Amino acid sequence: MAREQWGTRAGFIMAAIGSAVGLGNIWRFPYVAYDNGGGAFFLAYLFAVLTAGIPLLLMEFSIGQKYRGSAPLSFARINKKAEWIGWWQVAISFVVATYYSVIIAWALSYMVFSFNQSWGSDTNGFFFGSYLEAADAGVLGGLNTNVLIPLIVVWAGVFVIMLAGVKKGIEWANRIFIPLLVVMFLAIVIRALTLDGALEGLDVFFRPDWQALATPGVWVAAYGHIFFSLSIGFAIMITYSSYLPKKEDLNNSAFIAAFSNGSFELLAGIGIFATLGFMAGNLGVPVSEVVSSGIGLAFVAIPEIINTMPGFNGLFGFLFFGCLVLAGITSLISITETYIAGVQEKFQVSRTKSVLVGGGLSAIISLLYATRGGINLLDAVDNFINQFGIAFAGLVSVIAVAWVMRKLDVLQVHLNTVSDFKVGLWWKLCLLIVTPIVLGVNLTLAFIDNVRSPYGDMPLSFLAVSGWGVAGAALLLGILFSFIKWPAGKIDSHRKEV
Repeated sequence: MAREQWGTRAGFIMAAIGSAVGLGNIWRFPYVAYDNGGGAFFLAYLFAVLTAGIPLLLMEFSIGQKYRGSAPLSFARINKKAEWIGWWQVAISFVVATYYSVIIAWALSYMVFSFNQSWGSDTNGFFFGSYLEAADAGVLGGLNTNVLIPLIVVWAGVFVIMLAGVKKGIEWANRIFIPLLVVMFLAIVIRALTLDGALEGLDVFFRPDWQALATPGVWVAAYGHIFFSLSIGFAIMITYSSYLPKKEDLNNSAFIAAFSNGSFELLAGIGIFATLGFMAGNLGVPVSEVVSSGIGLAFVAIPEIINTMPGFNGLFGFLFFGCLVLAGITSLISITETYIAGVQEKFQVSRTKSVLVGGGLSAIISLLYATRGGINLLDAVDNFINQFGIAFAGLVSVIAVAWVMRKLDVLQVHLNTVSDFKVGLWWKLCLLIVTPIVLGVNLTLAFIDNVRSPYGDMPLSFLAVSGWGVAGAALLLGILFSFIKWPAGKIDSHRKEV
């Protein structure tokens, strides 16, 4: 069976940008930048992009294109003993897909709520009480139809895209969704800049605190953010680049994807802080008192701001939550593609069967997060799978490729053979020294934090299962799947192509 390919290089770049630009770009980056030196943070961020983000992106692009397989197959082709790393990353993606889909479902609901501001004046009480009907940590409390119905819609859309294939499904979805996302977010930014107090918000966002650059935590935050922002470490970029033609330029593509992602984050920061400046002005408090991030920003603060907007507030809400849906869907299909490709190759089944089994299983498990206790489960799983799944797997993969299997020379030759401009000593030093140290420090700090105090003050027994347990299970599944034999000749079949 011929391996699917992207229709064009532009389609691949658009899909890579679609994967990188996710919910975190909109609701996490602005806060991280503000909290770590404001305008000065951009210098640390740029340095992190050039010394860790792009080098890792190039490593994953080259692995996927050279070894022409999903993450498990590509690692198996590098060295059979490394296959478990690919399955570990695929298992992590599977876990992320199960709860990421639920957040998109929330945003879909809020798109509808925006028209008449159904959330009322108590936005916090509406979100956690009336909408999520949140139960205590450790209690499931039955399915919540408020979340269940939009969740079914989200998975139905993902199934349609995935069943259509790489070129006619994923590529075309990104060709439509990414330009639409940019246009819609530009409209939000323009509206936000016309609000009273917008300039005060932007002043807080861009005001540089140069002394902050002397603080190690700022650099840890910059490297930590770029690692999660570029979809590195959980098999996506290896899988996507495996669908490229054999001679397609990689170095240019990596720089375009990384800087497009950064540009959107900057745009998001402008839109969010202009809006927060308006909110602070209305309340008569400093901007610093209304700054928030994540779920609290999107589903509590933004609806509160929409309530007080002088005009077009329903449209503003529809565009904002529409952007969350588009950014979320383009990321979700990239996450889902990792295990669909892995299962299809390992078990030699059709794409349709792989989508129905892999996607169907993740859709069923996502129902856990559509329960009344789902918000606590989502919060715990997200924290631990990010810290001790994605980051840990990324650290192990770079050490395995750079230090254990010593494949950087081979990958460098491949990159420079297919690309217009060449990478050299800079690229190898970043992967040999900078990236392992930075990821190692980040991981150690996160481990100490989580051991010292239970995450979110949740019960230890709950975190043992839904936090540490889920992160550990992803690693165990990765190892177990690597023991299953490949179809005869599968591991060596790429040699006929390269």
